[in-house]
Amino acid sequence: MKSSTSVVELVMLLCSQEWQNSIQKNAGLAFIELINEGRLLCHAMKDHIVRVANEAEFILNRQRAEDVHKHAEFESQCAQYAADRREEEKMCDHLISAAKHRDHVTANQLKQKILNILTNKHGAWGAVSHSQLHDFWRLDYWEDDLRRRRRFVRNAFGSTHAEALLKSAIEYGTEEDVVKSKKAFRSQAIVNQNSETELMLEGDDDAVSLLQEKEIDNLAVPFLPKLFISRGPVVLSTPAQLIAPVVVAKGTLSITTTEIYFEVDEDDAAFKKIDTKVLAYTEGLHGKWMFSEIRAVFSRRYLLQNTALEVFMANRTSVMFNFPDQATVKKVVYSLPRVGVGTSYGLPQARRISLATPRQLYKSSNMTQRWQRREISNFEYLMFLNTIAGRTYNDLNQYPVFPWVLTNYESEELDLTLPGNFRDLSKPIGALNPKRAVFYAERYETWEDDQSPPYHYNTHYSTATSALSWLVRIEPFTTFFLNANDGKFDHPDRTFSSIARSWRTSQRDTSDVKELIPEFYYLPEMFVNSNGYQLGVREGEVVVNDVDLPPWAKKPEDFVRINRMALESEFVSCQLHQWIDLIFGYKQRGPEAVRALNVFHYLTYEGSVNLDSITDPVLREAMEAQIQNFGQTPSQLLIEPHPPRSSAMHLCFLPQSPLMFKDQMQQDVIMVLKFPSNSPVTHVAANTLPHLTIPAVVTVTCSRLFAVNRWHNTVGLRGAPGYSLDQAHHLPIEMDPLIANNSGVNKRQITDLVDQSIQINAHCFVVTADNRYILICGFWDKSFRVYSTETGKLTQIVFGHWDVVTCLARSESYIGGDCYIVSGSRDATLLLWYWSGRHHIIGDNPNSSDYPAPRAVLTGHDHEVVCVSVCAELGLVISGAKEGPCLVHTITGDLLRALEGPENCLFPRLISVSSEGHCIIYYERGRFSNFSINGKLLAQMEINDSTRAILLSSDGQNLVTGGDNGVVEVWQACDFKQLYIYPGCDAGIRAMDLSHDQRTLITGMASGSIVAFNIDFNRWHYEHQNRY
Repeated sequence: MKSSTSVVELVMLLCSQEWQNSIQKNAGLAFIELINEGRLLCHAMKDHIVRVANEAEFILNRQRAEDVHKHAEFESQCAQYAADRREEEKMCDHLISAAKHRDHVTANQLKQKILNILTNKHGAWGAVSHSQLHDFWRLDYWEDDLRRRRRFVRNAFGSTHAEALLKSAIEYGTEEDVVKSKKAFRSQAIVNQNSETELMLEGDDDAVSLLQEKEIDNLAVPFLPKLFISRGPVVLSTPAQLIAPVVVAKGTLSITTTEIYFEVDEDDAAFKKIDTKVLAYTEGLHGKWMFSEIRAVFSRRYLLQNTALEVFMANRTSVMFNFPDQATVKKVVYSLPRVGVGTSYGLPQARRISLATPRQLYKSSNMTQRWQRREISNFEYLMFLNTIAGRTYNDLNQYPVFPWVLTNYESEELDLTLPGNFRDLSKPIGALNPKRAVFYAERYETWEDDQSPPYHYNTHYSTATSALSWLVRIEPFTTFFLNANDGKFDHPDRTFSSIARSWRTSQRDTSDVKELIPEFYYLPEMFVNSNGYQLGVREGEVVVNDVDLPPWAKKPEDFVRINRMALESEFVSCQLHQWIDLIFGYKQRGPEAVRALNVFHYLTYEGSVNLDSITDPVLREAMEAQIQNFGQTPSQLLIEPHPPRSSAMHLCFLPQSPLMFKDQMQQDVIMVLKFPSNSPVTHVAANTLPHLTIPAVVTVTCSRLFAVNRWHNTVGLRGAPGYSLDQAHHLPIEMDPLIANNSGVNKRQITDLVDQSIQINAHCFVVTADNRYILICGFWDKSFRVYSTETGKLTQIVFGHWDVVTCLARSESYIGGDCYIVSGSRDATLLLWYWSGRHHIIGDNPNSSDYPAPRAVLTGHDHEVVCVSVCAELGLVISGAKEGPCLVHTITGDLLRALEGPENCLFPRLISVSSEGHCIIYYERGRFSNFSINGKLLAQMEINDSTRAILLSSDGQNLVTGGDNGVVEVWQACDFKQLYIYPGCDAGIRAMDLSHDQRTLITGMASGSIVAFNIDFNRWHYEHQNRY
C-alpha cells in the first residue's frame, strides 16, 4: 500500500469484498490454530491453578494441624506443670504435716519422759506422787544380737483392761462374775482418772494424746515451714502400707538423699476404724528415719506377695512397708543406702543382697557352715533361718516359729540325758501321735473337695492367733489380742494357762498343730500375769492367772533356762536339721511333704495365688482374709536335705574347738608374772583377739603405772597342724619390755595427779578394745582423761560432771571399735559418752573433741556413784551409789527401775551385767544378788570374803569372784551354786579378766603380780547340768 494513498481509499479497500475473501482465504486457518492454541493454553492454566490451589490448601491444612497439635501440646504442658506444682505443693504440705506430727509425738514423748524422771520413786517428786501408771509395763521393741526382745519399759497406756473383763464375763461367765466385773471396771476408771490428774503439770491443759492430733492442723503456725528443713530433694515418693502387728496403715513413703519419711493417710476409711489403743503401740505412723541409722534391708512377703521390705535400724528396732508392686520395691532399695542384710550373716553389703530371694540368701550365707562347726547355737541358727525366710515380728501372720523339743512336762525331775524326754524332730507336730497321724493321712487320701487341693491339716503351726494366745499376758500383745477378739479375753478353757496342757492338746486335738515361738526360750515374763488381768475361771473353779509350769521348773526363769538347754542339747543338735527340712526345706511341699504328713491348706504357701490378677475388690478382700486366717508357711530355703550338725565328739579334736573341755588334767595355774613395781595391780584388761594389732593383757597398778603385756594364743595353737614347740611361746603372757627392762617407764607412768580423796580401784580405768588407749578418772578438775598406751601421752580431757568422776565403764565394742563409755561421779549423776573407734576420741566429731557432748544424763541416785556397768546389746546402764538401790537406765536416759536388794543389801560395790540378762551385784560384807534385767531378784548368797573383782562368762551362765582372801571361785550365775574353787594365792585379788576364748583367767594381785589360770566352763557345764 502506497503511503500516498488516502485514508478513504484505505477504508474502502478494507471493506471491499475482495479483501474479505482474501482474509477468509489466507487467515482462517491461522485463526483456527490460534483459537485452538488458546483453548489448550486455557486448559493447562486451569490445571496449573487447580494444582497450585490444592498444594496451597494442603499446606494450609498442615499448618492448621500443626497449630492444633502445638496448642494441644501447650495445653498439656500447662496442665502437667500445674499438676507437678500441685504435686510439689502436696508433697511440701505432706512433709510439713509429717514434721508437725512428728514434732507433736516427740513433744509428748519428751513430756512423758520428764514426768517419769520427776515422778518415779527416785525423782524429785517421787516421794509425794508415785503414779499408778508406773505399775504397768510393756515389752520393748528393742532386739539384742540374737533378735530377742527381752526388755520391759514403763507403759504409759497400761491398764487392767477391765472393760474386756466385763465383756468376757457377759459372754462366758455367771451373773456373779458380771457384777464383779462392773465393780472392777468402775474402780479402774476412777484410778485412771486420778492418775491423769496426778500427772498433769501445773498450767498444762494439753489433753491431746499421741494419736488425737487433729487440733494441731488448726493452729496458726506460719513459721512451721521454716522449722522443717528437708535434707535435700525428694528422690522417690510412693504409696505404701506400714505393716505392724494387727495394723496395716496406708500412707506415703518419701525418700530424700539422707532420710526416709512415712506419713499415714489419716483420712483412709480403714485407718479410721483402727482402735486408738492399738495405734498407741504402733510406731512409725508419722515416721522419719535417717540413712545413717539403717543397718539392714530385707525383701519381705506380705499376703504371700513379694512386695514388702523390712528395714532394721541402729536403735535395734525394725519397720516394715508393703508396696504396690515389685518394681517399686526395687526402686526403693536403690534409693536407700547400700547396707545389704547387715553384717551378721557373712554376706556383702550390696543392694542385690537386699533384693535376693530367701533361697539365694541361704545359699550365699556362711551361717549353715558355722552352725555345723558349732560356732553358733541352735537358737541363733533357727533365728537366722526365720529371718531370711521372711518371718518377722511386724507381721503376726509371719511370726518366727520354733519347735517343741521336750515331751516331759509332768515329772518332778527332768533328765536331759534321757532320749525319751525329747520330741522326734523328724516328724511334724501333727504326726507325733500315731493315732492322730492315721486320721490326717486318711483325710488326705480320701479327699473329695474339687475346689481345693488336698491337705493334712486345716490349721497351721504358726498363725497370728496362736502368737497372740501365747503372749496374751504381756503388753502390747494383750491389747492386740483384745483387738483381734472383739475386745474380750478368750474363754478361760481355751486361754493358754498350762504348758503341759498345751503340749497335750497339740498331741490330741485334731485342730491344734501349733509349734512354739522364740519367746519360750528366753522370755520368762510371758508366763506371769504381772499386770493383773482377770482371765476368768476354768472348769473346776480354777482361776486362770500365771501359766502353770512343769513340776521340774520351780519358777518361769527355770523353765526358760532348762528349755533353752534342751534346745542346745546333743539330742536336739543331732535332729534339728530334720525339723528344718519340714519347716524351711525340701519336705515343706511336694511329694516329700505328702510322705512326711506335712501338707497344709494351699493358701498358706508362697506362689499359690496372685492377688494382682483378682480385679474384683470384694473377691480380693475375701482372698486376703483367707490368707490371714490360714497362716503362712515360711519361704522354702532348700530343695535338698539340710546337712546335719557335726558331732560334738568329732569337733572336740579340732585344735580351736570352743566346745569340749580338753586337757582336764592341766594345772590350774598357768603362770605368775611379777612386775618390778610392788604396787597392787588394780585393773586388768585382756583384749586378746588374734586380729588385733597388739593382742595384749593391759594392767594398771595403784600408782598408775600401766603395762601392755603381749598375749600369745597358746591354747588355740596347741595340737594344730604345723605347730612346733620351737616356734611357740610356752607361756601366754609376755611382760611389757618397757617395764621388764625398766627402760621406758616414762612412757608407762601416768603422772597427772588424781584427787587425794579418791581410792584407786578397778573402776577408775577403762582400756579400749584395741589396747591403744586408757581412760582414767578421779582427777581434781572433775574430768576424766584419755591416754595413748603407745606413748603414755594425754590425748583428750573430757569434762561434764559437777564433781570428781569416781568410776568408768565400757560397753562391748562393735565393728570399728565404737562403744559406749559411762562415767559416774560424786555429783550423783552418770553421763553416757560415745567412743569413736575411727577417731580414737570421745564424741563423733574430731573437730569438737575438746568439748564433746554426752549422749545422755542419767539421774536418780542420792549419793556418790561408785560402780557402773553398761551393755550396748541390751541398751542398759546399771549403776550403784555409795548407798541405796542400784538403778537401771536405758542408753537414751530413761530410768526404768530400781533393783531393790534384799535386807542389808544397801551398799553396792561391784556390778557385772551380761548380754544374757543376768545382773550380778556385790554389796558390802560378802553379799551377792542376781537380778534379771527386768528387775526380778533371782538368787542371793553371802560369802566370807571381801570381794574386789567379779566377772561373768560371755554366755552369762558363770560368775567368777576374787577378793582379799586370794581365792578365785566359780559359781553358776542363775542360782549361785558353787562350781569350782581354785587354790588360794598368797595375796589378795584386786582385778580380773577373761581371754577372748574364755580359756584363761588373768587376775591382778595386791602383791604387784598377775596370775593366769586355766579355766574351762564347759567342763563344769557337763558335770553339773543334766538333771533338774
